[in-house]
Amino acid sequence: MGSGSAELGRHVDVLIVGAGLSGIGAAYHLRTRCPGKTFAILEARESLGGTWDLFRYPGIRSDSDMYTLGYSFRPWTNPKAIADGPSILSYIRETAETHGIDREIRYRHRVVRASWSSETARWTVDAVEGASGETVRLTCGFLLMCSGYYDYDQGYTPELPGRERFRGSIVHPQKWSGDVDYEGKRVVVIGSGATAVTLVPALAKRAAHVTMLQRSPTYILSVPERDFIADFLREHLPGELAYAITRWKNVVLTMALYEWCRRYPKHAKGVLVRQVEKLLGGAMDIEPHFTPTYAPWDQRLCLVPDADLFEAIRGGNVSVVTDHIDTFTERAIRLQSGEELAADLIVTATGLRLKLLGGLALDVDGRRVLPADTMVYKGTMLSDVPNLAMVVGYTNASWTLKADLSCEYVCRVLRHMDEHGHAVCCPHPTDGVVADRPVLDLMSGYVKRALHELPRQGAKSPWRLYQNYALDRLVLRYSPLADGTLTFGQRSARPSQKPVSMMSRSARA
Repeated sequence: MGSGSAELGRHVDVLIVGAGLSGIGAAYHLRTRCPGKTFAILEARESLGGTWDLFRYPGIRSDSDMYTLGYSFRPWTNPKAIADGPSILSYIRETAETHGIDREIRYRHRVVRASWSSETARWTVDAVEGASGETVRLTCGFLLMCSGYYDYDQGYTPELPGRERFRGSIVHPQKWSGDVDYEGKRVVVIGSGATAVTLVPALAKRAAHVTMLQRSPTYILSVPERDFIADFLREHLPGELAYAITRWKNVVLTMALYEWCRRYPKHAKGVLVRQVEKLLGGAMDIEPHFTPTYAPWDQRLCLVPDADLFEAIRGGNVSVVTDHIDTFTERAIRLQSGEELAADLIVTATGLRLKLLGGLALDVDGRRVLPADTMVYKGTMLSDVPNLAMVVGYTNASWTLKADLSCEYVCRVLRHMDEHGHAVCCPHPTDGVVADRPVLDLMSGYVKRALHELPRQGAKSPWRLYQNYALDRLVLRYSPLADGTLTFGQRSARPSQKPVSMMSRSARA
Protein backbone atom coordinates (compact mmCIF):
# COMPACT_ATOMS: atom_id res chain seq x y z
CA MET A 1 0.00 0.00 0.00
CA GLY A 2 1.23 3.49 -0.75
CA SER A 3 1.67 6.52 1.45
CA GLY A 4 -2.09 7.13 1.52
CA SER A 5 -2.72 4.15 3.80
CA ALA A 6 -3.66 4.79 7.41
CA GLU A 7 -3.69 2.96 10.76
CA LEU A 8 -1.74 -0.11 9.71
CA GLY A 9 -1.25 -3.27 11.73
CA ARG A 10 -4.76 -3.95 13.10
CA HIS A 11 -5.82 -7.57 13.28
CA VAL A 12 -8.88 -9.66 14.10
CA ASP A 13 -9.53 -13.37 13.94
CA VAL A 14 -12.57 -12.93 11.69
CA LEU A 15 -13.43 -9.91 9.57
CA ILE A 16 -17.06 -9.63 8.47
CA VAL A 17 -17.78 -7.49 5.42
CA GLY A 18 -21.31 -6.08 5.43
CA ALA A 19 -23.68 -5.10 8.24
CA GLY A 20 -26.95 -6.17 6.67
CA LEU A 21 -29.20 -9.08 7.55
CA SER A 22 -26.36 -11.57 6.92
CA GLY A 23 -23.59 -9.63 8.65
CA ILE A 24 -25.52 -9.12 11.89
CA GLY A 25 -26.46 -12.80 11.89
CA ALA A 26 -22.85 -13.81 11.27
CA ALA A 27 -21.67 -11.72 14.20
CA TYR A 28 -24.24 -13.34 16.49
CA HIS A 29 -23.15 -16.84 15.50
CA LEU A 30 -19.48 -15.98 15.98
CA ARG A 31 -20.10 -14.47 19.40
CA THR A 32 -22.14 -17.42 20.65
CA ARG A 33 -20.40 -20.35 18.93
CA CYS A 34 -16.81 -19.08 18.87
CA PRO A 35 -16.65 -16.83 21.94
CA GLY A 36 -12.86 -16.73 21.94
CA LYS A 37 -12.68 -15.21 18.46
CA THR A 38 -12.21 -11.50 17.92
CA PHE A 39 -14.14 -9.99 15.05
CA ALA A 40 -15.13 -6.72 13.47
CA ILE A 41 -17.65 -5.68 10.83
CA LEU A 42 -16.83 -3.29 8.00
CA GLU A 43 -19.83 -1.57 6.42
CA ALA A 44 -19.53 0.67 3.36
CA ARG A 45 -22.64 2.65 4.14
CA GLU A 46 -23.43 4.98 7.03
CA SER A 47 -25.84 2.65 8.80
CA LEU A 48 -26.61 -1.02 9.24
CA GLY A 49 -29.43 -2.91 7.59
CA GLY A 50 -28.09 -3.52 4.08
CA THR A 51 -30.90 -3.90 1.57
CA TRP A 52 -33.49 -2.87 4.13
CA ASP A 53 -31.75 0.43 4.75
CA LEU A 54 -30.92 1.06 1.09
CA PHE A 55 -34.37 0.73 -0.47
CA ARG A 56 -36.83 3.47 0.48
CA TYR A 57 -39.46 3.25 -2.24
CA PRO A 58 -43.18 3.20 -1.33
CA GLY A 59 -44.50 -0.15 -0.17
CA ILE A 60 -41.06 -1.75 0.31
CA ARG A 61 -41.64 -5.10 2.00
CA SER A 62 -40.36 -8.64 2.31
CA ASP A 63 -40.90 -10.99 -0.62
CA SER A 64 -41.05 -14.00 1.71
CA ASP A 65 -42.55 -14.64 5.11
CA MET A 66 -40.79 -13.18 8.14
CA TYR A 67 -40.91 -16.43 10.11
CA THR A 68 -38.26 -17.76 7.74
CA LEU A 69 -36.66 -14.43 6.76
CA GLY A 70 -36.21 -13.69 10.46
CA TYR A 71 -33.24 -15.10 12.35
CA SER A 72 -33.42 -18.61 13.79
CA PHE A 73 -32.20 -17.25 17.13
CA ARG A 74 -34.55 -14.26 17.46
CA PRO A 75 -38.30 -14.78 17.02
CA TRP A 76 -40.24 -12.47 14.75
CA THR A 77 -43.11 -11.16 16.91
CA ASN A 78 -44.69 -8.59 14.61
CA PRO A 79 -48.16 -9.84 13.56
CA LYS A 80 -47.39 -9.21 9.87
CA ALA A 81 -45.93 -12.27 8.16
CA ILE A 82 -45.23 -10.21 5.02
CA ALA A 83 -43.64 -7.18 6.64
CA ASP A 84 -42.84 -3.65 5.51
CA GLY A 85 -39.26 -2.49 5.11
CA PRO A 86 -39.12 -0.18 8.16
CA SER A 87 -40.31 -3.02 10.43
CA ILE A 88 -37.62 -5.33 9.08
CA LEU A 89 -34.96 -2.64 9.51
CA SER A 90 -36.04 -2.11 13.12
CA TYR A 91 -35.82 -5.87 13.71
CA ILE A 92 -32.23 -5.97 12.40
CA ARG A 93 -31.22 -2.91 14.44
CA GLU A 94 -32.79 -4.29 17.62
CA THR A 95 -30.99 -7.60 17.09
CA ALA A 96 -27.66 -5.82 16.72
CA GLU A 97 -28.25 -3.66 19.81
CA THR A 98 -29.52 -6.54 21.96
CA HIS A 99 -26.36 -8.55 21.37
CA GLY A 100 -23.90 -5.66 21.37
CA ILE A 101 -23.06 -6.23 17.73
CA ASP A 102 -23.66 -2.60 16.76
CA ARG A 103 -20.57 -1.60 18.77
CA GLU A 104 -18.30 -3.67 16.52
CA ILE A 105 -19.35 -2.08 13.22
CA ARG A 106 -16.98 0.30 11.42
CA TYR A 107 -19.25 2.38 9.18
CA ARG A 108 -18.20 4.05 5.92
CA HIS A 109 -15.43 1.51 5.35
CA ARG A 110 -15.67 0.18 1.79
CA VAL A 111 -13.53 -2.92 1.28
CA VAL A 112 -11.68 -2.66 -2.03
CA ARG A 113 -8.97 -5.34 -1.86
CA ALA A 114 -8.16 -8.53 0.02
CA SER A 115 -4.81 -10.30 -0.37
CA TRP A 116 -4.03 -13.72 1.08
CA SER A 117 -0.53 -14.70 2.20
CA SER A 118 0.24 -18.38 2.73
CA GLU A 119 3.39 -17.32 4.55
CA THR A 120 1.46 -15.68 7.36
CA ALA A 121 -1.91 -17.43 6.86
CA ARG A 122 -3.63 -14.08 6.87
CA TRP A 123 -5.72 -11.82 4.73
CA THR A 124 -4.60 -8.24 4.33
CA VAL A 125 -7.68 -6.14 3.70
CA ASP A 126 -7.75 -2.59 2.35
CA ALA A 127 -10.82 -0.44 2.96
CA VAL A 128 -11.45 3.14 1.89
CA GLU A 129 -12.73 5.29 4.75
CA GLY A 130 -15.64 7.35 3.45
CA ALA A 131 -15.10 10.59 5.38
CA SER A 132 -11.38 11.03 4.69
CA GLY A 133 -10.93 8.99 1.53
CA GLU A 134 -7.89 7.36 3.13
CA THR A 135 -7.17 3.66 2.91
CA VAL A 136 -7.30 1.65 6.12
CA ARG A 137 -5.37 -1.60 6.17
CA LEU A 138 -6.10 -4.46 8.56
CA THR A 139 -5.45 -8.17 8.71
CA CYS A 140 -7.55 -11.16 9.66
CA GLY A 141 -7.27 -14.91 9.90
CA PHE A 142 -10.63 -15.53 8.22
CA LEU A 143 -12.65 -13.35 5.85
CA LEU A 144 -16.44 -13.68 5.97
CA MET A 145 -18.19 -11.91 3.10
CA CYS A 146 -21.74 -10.85 4.00
CA SER A 147 -22.13 -8.19 1.32
CA GLY A 148 -24.83 -10.05 -0.63
CA TYR A 149 -24.70 -10.02 -4.40
CA TYR A 150 -26.41 -6.77 -5.39
CA ASP A 151 -24.66 -3.63 -6.56
CA TYR A 152 -25.67 -1.04 -3.96
CA ASP A 153 -24.38 1.87 -6.04
CA GLN A 154 -26.72 1.52 -8.99
CA GLY A 155 -29.58 -0.59 -10.28
CA TYR A 156 -30.08 -1.80 -13.82
CA THR A 157 -31.81 0.39 -16.39
CA PRO A 158 -31.86 -0.75 -20.02
CA GLU A 159 -31.48 1.62 -22.91
CA LEU A 160 -34.70 3.63 -23.15
CA PRO A 161 -34.99 5.31 -26.57
CA GLY A 162 -35.73 9.01 -26.38
CA ARG A 163 -35.66 9.27 -22.61
CA GLU A 164 -33.81 12.59 -22.90
CA ARG A 165 -36.96 14.08 -24.45
CA PHE A 166 -39.19 13.21 -21.52
CA ARG A 167 -40.02 16.33 -19.46
CA GLY A 168 -41.36 14.51 -16.42
CA SER A 169 -39.33 12.71 -13.76
CA ILE A 170 -37.60 9.33 -14.17
CA VAL A 171 -36.40 7.43 -11.12
CA HIS A 172 -35.05 3.96 -10.41
CA PRO A 173 -36.50 2.44 -7.19
CA GLN A 174 -32.98 1.95 -5.83
CA LYS A 175 -32.51 5.74 -5.97
CA TRP A 176 -35.92 6.63 -4.52
CA SER A 177 -35.83 9.54 -2.09
CA GLY A 178 -38.36 11.47 -0.06
CA ASP A 179 -38.60 14.28 -2.61
CA VAL A 180 -40.07 12.08 -5.36
CA ASP A 181 -43.55 13.55 -5.92
CA TYR A 182 -46.29 11.23 -7.14
CA GLU A 183 -49.32 12.78 -5.43
CA GLY A 184 -52.06 13.10 -8.07
CA LYS A 185 -49.62 12.18 -10.83
CA ARG A 186 -49.88 9.82 -13.77
CA VAL A 187 -47.26 7.18 -13.05
CA VAL A 188 -45.85 4.46 -15.31
CA VAL A 189 -43.88 1.69 -13.61
CA ILE A 190 -41.70 -0.17 -16.10
CA GLY A 191 -41.23 -3.77 -14.95
CA SER A 192 -43.13 -6.79 -13.69
CA GLY A 193 -40.92 -8.28 -10.99
CA ALA A 194 -41.04 -8.15 -7.20
CA THR A 195 -40.23 -4.43 -7.04
CA ALA A 196 -42.90 -3.49 -9.57
CA VAL A 197 -45.70 -5.51 -7.97
CA THR A 198 -44.78 -3.95 -4.63
CA LEU A 199 -44.62 -0.38 -5.93
CA VAL A 200 -47.77 -0.32 -8.02
CA PRO A 201 -50.43 -0.78 -5.29
CA ALA A 202 -48.52 1.51 -2.92
CA LEU A 203 -48.27 4.31 -5.50
CA ALA A 204 -51.92 3.85 -6.45
CA LYS A 205 -53.02 5.06 -3.01
CA ARG A 206 -51.97 8.64 -3.86
CA ALA A 207 -51.34 8.79 -7.61
CA ALA A 208 -53.98 9.79 -10.15
CA HIS A 209 -53.34 6.55 -12.04
CA VAL A 210 -50.61 3.92 -12.18
CA THR A 211 -49.75 1.80 -15.22
CA MET A 212 -47.52 -1.25 -14.92
CA LEU A 213 -45.76 -1.57 -18.28
CA GLN A 214 -44.20 -4.98 -18.83
CA ARG A 215 -42.55 -6.73 -21.73
CA SER A 216 -43.70 -10.10 -20.41
CA PRO A 217 -45.74 -11.24 -17.38
CA THR A 218 -44.53 -12.80 -14.14
CA TYR A 219 -46.05 -15.50 -11.94
CA ILE A 220 -47.75 -13.81 -8.99
CA LEU A 221 -49.04 -15.58 -5.91
CA SER A 222 -51.29 -13.92 -3.34
CA VAL A 223 -50.63 -14.89 0.28
CA PRO A 224 -52.17 -13.65 3.56
CA GLU A 225 -50.34 -10.71 5.12
CA ARG A 226 -50.89 -12.32 8.53
CA ASP A 227 -50.19 -15.95 9.38
CA PHE A 228 -53.19 -16.97 11.47
CA ILE A 229 -51.62 -20.29 12.47
CA ALA A 230 -48.64 -18.33 13.81
CA ASP A 231 -51.02 -16.03 15.71
CA PHE A 232 -52.79 -19.04 17.25
CA LEU A 233 -49.52 -20.73 18.25
CA ARG A 234 -48.14 -17.51 19.72
CA GLU A 235 -51.27 -17.14 21.82
CA HIS A 236 -51.16 -20.69 23.22
CA LEU A 237 -47.46 -21.61 23.34
CA PRO A 238 -44.22 -20.07 24.63
CA GLY A 239 -42.86 -17.54 22.13
CA GLU A 240 -39.75 -19.44 21.01
CA LEU A 241 -41.63 -22.73 20.58
CA ALA A 242 -44.41 -21.04 18.60
CA TYR A 243 -41.79 -19.37 16.38
CA ALA A 244 -39.92 -22.63 15.79
CA ILE A 245 -43.08 -24.50 14.79
CA THR A 246 -44.21 -21.70 12.50
CA ARG A 247 -40.77 -21.48 10.95
CA TRP A 248 -40.70 -25.20 10.13
CA LYS A 249 -44.28 -25.11 8.88
CA ASN A 250 -43.36 -22.37 6.42
CA VAL A 251 -40.11 -24.07 5.42
CA VAL A 252 -42.01 -27.23 4.51
CA LEU A 253 -44.70 -25.32 2.62
CA THR A 254 -42.11 -23.32 0.67
CA MET A 255 -40.15 -26.44 -0.24
CA ALA A 256 -43.34 -28.22 -1.27
CA LEU A 257 -44.41 -25.30 -3.47
CA TYR A 258 -41.03 -25.18 -5.19
CA GLU A 259 -40.89 -28.96 -5.79
CA TRP A 260 -44.46 -28.98 -7.12
CA CYS A 261 -43.65 -26.18 -9.55
CA ARG A 262 -40.50 -27.88 -10.80
CA ARG A 263 -41.92 -31.41 -11.06
CA TYR A 264 -45.34 -30.52 -12.43
CA PRO A 265 -44.88 -27.18 -14.21
CA LYS A 266 -47.99 -27.41 -16.40
CA HIS A 267 -50.28 -28.16 -13.47
CA ALA A 268 -48.61 -25.50 -11.31
CA LYS A 269 -48.92 -22.94 -14.09
CA GLY A 270 -52.61 -23.66 -14.45
CA VAL A 271 -53.28 -23.29 -10.73
CA LEU A 272 -51.26 -20.06 -10.40
CA VAL A 273 -52.88 -18.44 -13.42
CA ARG A 274 -56.39 -19.46 -12.33
CA GLN A 275 -55.81 -17.91 -8.90
CA VAL A 276 -54.90 -14.61 -10.55
CA GLU A 277 -57.93 -14.82 -12.84
CA LYS A 278 -60.21 -15.31 -9.83
CA LEU A 279 -58.63 -12.41 -7.93
CA LEU A 280 -58.96 -10.08 -10.92
CA GLY A 281 -62.70 -10.72 -10.97
CA GLY A 282 -63.00 -9.89 -14.67
CA ALA A 283 -61.31 -6.50 -14.31
CA MET A 284 -58.65 -7.46 -16.86
CA ASP A 285 -57.93 -10.22 -19.36
CA ILE A 286 -55.64 -12.92 -18.02
CA GLU A 287 -54.04 -13.09 -21.48
CA PRO A 288 -51.50 -11.69 -22.19
CA HIS A 289 -50.91 -9.81 -18.94
CA PHE A 290 -50.73 -12.61 -16.36
CA THR A 291 -49.83 -15.77 -18.28
CA PRO A 292 -46.03 -16.16 -18.46
CA THR A 293 -44.43 -18.13 -21.29
CA TYR A 294 -41.85 -19.80 -19.04
CA ALA A 295 -42.34 -22.48 -16.37
CA PRO A 296 -42.90 -21.56 -12.71
CA TRP A 297 -39.63 -20.93 -10.84
CA ASP A 298 -37.56 -20.51 -13.99
CA GLN A 299 -37.69 -17.03 -12.49
CA ARG A 300 -38.48 -16.15 -8.91
CA LEU A 301 -42.16 -16.21 -7.94
CA CYS A 302 -43.62 -12.85 -6.86
CA LEU A 303 -45.68 -12.72 -3.67
CA VAL A 304 -48.34 -10.08 -3.01
CA PRO A 305 -50.00 -9.82 0.42
CA ASP A 306 -53.79 -10.08 0.56
CA ALA A 307 -54.04 -9.65 -3.23
CA ASP A 308 -53.29 -5.91 -2.92
CA LEU A 309 -52.17 -5.59 -6.55
CA PHE A 310 -55.37 -7.17 -7.87
CA GLU A 311 -57.49 -5.10 -5.50
CA ALA A 312 -55.90 -1.95 -6.94
CA ILE A 313 -56.60 -3.16 -10.48
CA ARG A 314 -60.23 -3.91 -9.62
CA GLY A 315 -60.51 -0.43 -8.11
CA GLY A 316 -59.73 1.09 -11.50
CA ASN A 317 -56.67 3.04 -10.37
CA VAL A 318 -54.15 0.57 -11.85
CA SER A 319 -53.81 -0.84 -15.33
CA VAL A 320 -51.38 -3.34 -16.81
CA VAL A 321 -49.98 -3.02 -20.33
CA THR A 322 -47.90 -5.73 -22.00
CA ASP A 323 -45.89 -4.25 -24.86
CA HIS A 324 -42.46 -3.00 -25.91
CA ILE A 325 -41.28 0.60 -25.78
CA ASP A 326 -40.81 2.37 -29.11
CA THR A 327 -39.67 5.72 -27.73
CA PHE A 328 -40.23 8.34 -25.07
CA THR A 329 -41.97 11.57 -25.98
CA GLU A 330 -42.16 14.78 -23.99
CA ARG A 331 -45.09 13.60 -21.86
CA ALA A 332 -45.58 9.92 -22.67
CA ILE A 333 -44.16 6.55 -23.63
CA ARG A 334 -44.99 5.47 -27.16
CA LEU A 335 -45.28 1.69 -27.50
CA GLN A 336 -44.52 -0.48 -30.51
CA SER A 337 -48.25 -1.10 -30.86
CA GLY A 338 -48.70 2.65 -31.40
CA GLU A 339 -50.42 3.22 -28.05
CA GLU A 340 -49.15 6.10 -25.90
CA LEU A 341 -49.01 6.03 -22.10
CA ALA A 342 -49.23 9.55 -20.70
CA ALA A 343 -46.97 10.03 -17.68
CA ASP A 344 -45.74 12.64 -15.23
CA LEU A 345 -43.44 10.18 -13.43
CA ILE A 346 -41.74 7.06 -14.79
CA VAL A 347 -40.34 4.49 -12.39
CA THR A 348 -37.81 2.10 -13.94
CA ALA A 349 -38.33 -1.05 -11.87
CA THR A 350 -36.20 -2.82 -14.44
CA GLY A 351 -33.98 -4.85 -12.17
CA LEU A 352 -30.78 -4.90 -10.20
CA ARG A 353 -27.12 -5.38 -10.99
CA LEU A 354 -25.13 -8.19 -9.42
CA LYS A 355 -21.82 -7.51 -7.72
CA LEU A 356 -20.41 -10.55 -5.94
CA LEU A 357 -18.10 -10.04 -2.94
CA GLY A 358 -18.90 -6.35 -2.95
CA GLY A 359 -16.73 -5.92 -6.03
CA LEU A 360 -13.46 -6.22 -4.12
CA ALA A 361 -10.22 -7.22 -5.86
CA LEU A 362 -9.13 -10.63 -4.55
CA ASP A 363 -5.72 -12.25 -4.78
CA VAL A 364 -4.07 -15.33 -3.30
CA ASP A 365 -0.27 -15.22 -2.94
CA GLY A 366 -0.13 -12.55 -5.63
CA ARG A 367 -2.42 -14.41 -8.03
CA ARG A 368 -5.57 -12.49 -8.99
CA VAL A 369 -8.71 -14.51 -8.33
CA LEU A 370 -11.85 -13.84 -10.34
CA PRO A 371 -15.08 -15.32 -8.92
CA ALA A 372 -15.99 -16.64 -12.38
CA ASP A 373 -12.87 -18.84 -12.30
CA THR A 374 -13.93 -20.55 -9.07
CA MET A 375 -16.45 -23.17 -7.96
CA VAL A 376 -18.65 -22.87 -4.91
CA TYR A 377 -18.05 -25.44 -2.18
CA LYS A 378 -21.15 -26.30 -0.09
CA GLY A 379 -22.66 -23.02 -1.21
CA THR A 380 -20.29 -21.14 1.08
CA MET A 381 -16.59 -21.28 0.13
CA LEU A 382 -14.71 -20.76 -3.13
CA SER A 383 -12.37 -23.32 -4.67
CA ASP A 384 -8.66 -22.73 -3.97
CA VAL A 385 -9.39 -19.59 -1.94
CA PRO A 386 -8.20 -20.16 1.65
CA ASN A 387 -9.97 -18.98 4.81
CA LEU A 388 -12.80 -17.21 3.04
CA ALA A 389 -16.53 -17.82 3.07
CA MET A 390 -19.41 -15.93 1.53
CA VAL A 391 -23.00 -15.84 2.68
CA VAL A 392 -25.48 -16.17 -0.17
CA GLY A 393 -29.12 -16.99 0.54
CA TYR A 394 -31.61 -19.10 -1.34
CA THR A 395 -33.24 -18.05 -4.58
CA ASN A 396 -36.31 -20.23 -3.93
CA ALA A 397 -36.80 -19.50 -0.22
CA SER A 398 -35.96 -16.92 2.43
CA TRP A 399 -32.41 -15.56 2.32
CA THR A 400 -31.83 -16.00 6.05
CA LEU A 401 -32.46 -19.74 6.06
CA LYS A 402 -29.26 -20.32 4.11
CA ALA A 403 -27.42 -17.42 5.76
CA ASP A 404 -27.93 -18.93 9.21
CA LEU A 405 -26.71 -22.34 8.03
CA SER A 406 -23.66 -20.87 6.28
CA CYS A 407 -22.63 -18.93 9.39
CA GLU A 408 -23.10 -22.00 11.58
CA TYR A 409 -20.90 -23.96 9.17
CA VAL A 410 -18.16 -21.33 9.27
CA CYS A 411 -18.19 -21.56 13.07
CA ARG A 412 -17.88 -25.37 12.82
CA VAL A 413 -14.85 -24.93 10.57
CA LEU A 414 -13.23 -22.38 12.89
CA ARG A 415 -13.71 -24.60 15.95
CA HIS A 416 -12.27 -27.57 14.05
CA MET A 417 -9.22 -25.54 13.10
CA ASP A 418 -8.66 -24.47 16.72
CA GLU A 419 -9.11 -28.00 18.06
CA HIS A 420 -6.58 -29.46 15.62
CA GLY A 421 -4.13 -26.57 15.53
CA HIS A 422 -4.81 -25.64 11.91
CA ALA A 423 -4.30 -22.17 10.53
CA VAL A 424 -5.59 -22.74 6.99
CA CYS A 425 -8.61 -24.35 5.36
CA CYS A 426 -9.18 -24.46 1.61
CA PRO A 427 -11.52 -26.43 -0.67
CA HIS A 428 -9.89 -27.95 -3.74
CA PRO A 429 -11.72 -29.76 -6.57
CA THR A 430 -10.62 -33.35 -7.07
CA ASP A 431 -10.03 -34.87 -10.48
CA GLY A 432 -13.16 -35.30 -12.55
CA VAL A 433 -15.13 -32.46 -10.97
CA VAL A 434 -16.70 -30.38 -13.73
CA ALA A 435 -18.09 -26.88 -13.31
CA ASP A 436 -21.15 -27.25 -15.51
CA ARG A 437 -23.60 -24.54 -14.40
CA PRO A 438 -23.75 -21.06 -12.86
CA VAL A 439 -24.11 -20.65 -9.11
CA LEU A 440 -27.52 -18.97 -9.55
CA ASP A 441 -29.68 -21.32 -11.57
CA LEU A 442 -32.39 -18.86 -12.67
CA MET A 443 -33.45 -17.37 -16.00
CA SER A 444 -34.03 -13.92 -14.50
CA GLY A 445 -32.54 -11.02 -16.41
CA TYR A 446 -30.29 -9.87 -13.56
CA VAL A 447 -28.76 -13.36 -13.42
CA LYS A 448 -28.29 -13.77 -17.18
CA ARG A 449 -26.62 -10.35 -17.43
CA ALA A 450 -24.01 -11.37 -14.84
CA LEU A 451 -23.34 -15.02 -15.77
CA HIS A 452 -19.83 -14.21 -16.96
CA GLU A 453 -18.95 -12.83 -13.52
CA LEU A 454 -20.43 -15.53 -11.27
CA PRO A 455 -18.75 -18.60 -9.75
CA ARG A 456 -19.79 -21.99 -11.06
CA GLN A 457 -21.23 -25.08 -9.44
CA GLY A 458 -20.65 -28.72 -10.24
CA ALA A 459 -22.91 -31.67 -10.98
CA LYS A 460 -22.75 -33.24 -7.53
CA SER A 461 -22.07 -32.56 -3.86
CA PRO A 462 -20.14 -30.80 -2.37
CA TRP A 463 -19.94 -28.56 -5.45
CA ARG A 464 -23.67 -28.65 -6.24
CA LEU A 465 -26.24 -26.19 -4.84
CA TYR A 466 -29.50 -28.00 -4.26
CA GLN A 467 -31.54 -25.00 -3.02
CA ASN A 468 -32.97 -27.33 -0.38
CA TYR A 469 -33.01 -26.20 3.25
CA ALA A 470 -33.56 -29.64 4.75
CA LEU A 471 -30.65 -31.16 2.81
CA ASP A 472 -28.35 -28.20 3.49
CA ARG A 473 -29.20 -28.41 7.18
CA LEU A 474 -27.93 -32.01 7.27
CA VAL A 475 -24.84 -31.29 5.16
CA LEU A 476 -23.70 -28.05 6.79
CA ARG A 477 -24.43 -29.10 10.36
CA TYR A 478 -23.45 -32.76 10.43
CA SER A 479 -21.29 -33.82 7.47
CA PRO A 480 -17.58 -34.46 8.14
CA LEU A 481 -15.44 -31.34 7.80
CA ALA A 482 -12.25 -33.10 6.67
CA ASP A 483 -13.94 -34.72 3.66
CA GLY A 484 -10.91 -34.91 1.38
CA THR A 485 -12.07 -31.83 -0.51
CA LEU A 486 -11.79 -29.25 2.26
CA THR A 487 -8.13 -29.44 3.26
CA PHE A 488 -6.53 -28.12 6.44
CA GLY A 489 -2.96 -27.06 7.12
CA GLN A 490 -0.53 -24.60 8.68
CA ARG A 491 0.96 -21.35 7.56
CA SER A 492 4.27 -21.68 5.80
CA ALA A 493 6.14 -19.33 8.17
CA ARG A 494 5.59 -17.56 11.47
CA PRO A 495 4.41 -13.92 11.22
CA SER A 496 7.15 -11.39 11.83
CA GLN A 497 5.21 -9.40 14.43
CA LYS A 498 2.50 -9.97 16.98
CA PRO A 499 -0.91 -8.69 15.80
CA VAL A 500 -2.64 -5.85 17.56
CA SER A 501 -6.31 -6.45 18.20
CA MET A 502 -8.87 -3.86 17.11
CA MET A 503 -11.53 -5.27 19.41
CA SER A 504 -12.96 -3.72 22.54
CA ARG A 505 -12.78 -5.49 25.86
CA SER A 506 -16.49 -6.26 25.72
CA ALA A 507 -16.03 -8.21 22.50
CA ARG A 508 -13.61 -10.56 24.22
CA ALA A 509 -15.98 -11.40 27.04
